[in-house]
Amino acid sequence: CSRPQKVCLCPFLPIHPLKVSTCLYIIQHPAEESRVLRTVPLLSACLPPEKCKILVGRRFSEDRYPELATVCRSPNTLILYPGAEATNLEEVAVMPASPSVMIIIDGTWSQAKDIFYKNSLFRLPKQVQLKTNISSQYVIRTQPTNSCLSTLECAAVALTIMEKNKSIQETILRPLQALCSFQLQHGAQIHHSKEHLLKNGLYDKPMPKNKRKLRRMELLVNNVKI
Repeated sequence: CSRPQKVCLCPFLPIHPLKVSTCLYIIQHPAEESRVLRTVPLLSACLPPEKCKILVGRRFSEDRYPELATVCRSPNTLILYPGAEATNLEEVAVMPASPSVMIIIDGTWSQAKDIFYKNSLFRLPKQVQLKTNISSQYVIRTQPTNSCLSTLECAAVALTIMEKNKSIQETILRPLQALCSFQLQHGAQIHHSKEHLLKNGLYDKPMPKNKRKLRRMELLVNNVKI
């Protein structure tokens, strides 16, 4: 896990990489590389190297990334990105010819949105989303809403659905739970979602002056899906 001995997460990782047929392509915003408590390294440690490929960048052209372009054009590829045009993953996973590749964007919501809409390759695969009521266990980082999940959690849920194996989610989440437990023991605080803070009058930062950002916060308070 490349962490100090005192907070080593290796005992919480699977002894052998999980055997999965689905290949994940993690499209990581460069800002995520410098974060100390990011989840993608833990996800990568749970899977075989050939089943978890990480590409870092903001722009992905067909010329510079021919392999990725081929993957995006394949009918067996899905991209996990919620929205009006996204199909629930559960509906896709029950089809006779199950997809074998999933693309997941790793970054804040604004970073993920920027990557998705400014790279035409990512609008070629079938767009899917997760329909789940689970709350994020990544409690040491603030999420926009109560239903937002970290990249590792999204991958864990998605792989469980696609591989039809409930134990996958438990195995992948184990190192994340340990990470959060270690951090809380060493002084970290539990971070409630921005939605929770706003609804309960606990948001202590200045309200944004930008009208678009202010409108998004109003939607969160009023429980409107954004």
